Amino acid sequence: MSRTMSKKHLLAGLAAAGVLGVGIAAPTVAFATDSPTPTPSAGSDQGADRQQQRADRQGEFAAALAEELGVPTDKVTAALEKIREQHRADRPARPSGEDRQAALKERLAQAVKDGKLTQEQADAITKAVEAGVFPGPGGRGHHGGPEGTGN
Repeated sequence: MSRTMSKKHLLAGLAAAGVLGVGIAAPTVAFATDSPTPTPSAGSDQGADRQQQRADRQGEFAAALAEELGVPTDKVTAALEKIREQHRADRPARPSGEDRQAALKERLAQAVKDGKLTQEQADAITKAVEAGVFPGPGGRGHHGGPEGTGN
């Protein structure tokens, strides 16, 4: 009989996990847009287009949430903006590209000192980062170094 109870508990657990999975996936699907991916435009228009699209999606989300909760859209929008501002304030400042490069060089120097790397290996890593082989300080996908678009 205990074996039958174990199967029942297992099935109940699986059903609960399925319901939880749907509960987690539903908001993710709500964030998805049905519009096709925009084609990139030249210059600063691309940034403005992205900002406008993001604002439109956020507005649609706020309206849907307001309707679901039965509250005015402007109240939901204000609450979401308040939470965004709190998150921005709580987020630590990102170190500059120069600070990250200096930290990398310090870590490499320590690895050489500890015998984990040779100086040639450390130099090769530094050269690879500066050449954009790795994302990060000076690498592709980062806006803070020589290969990036920020400096």
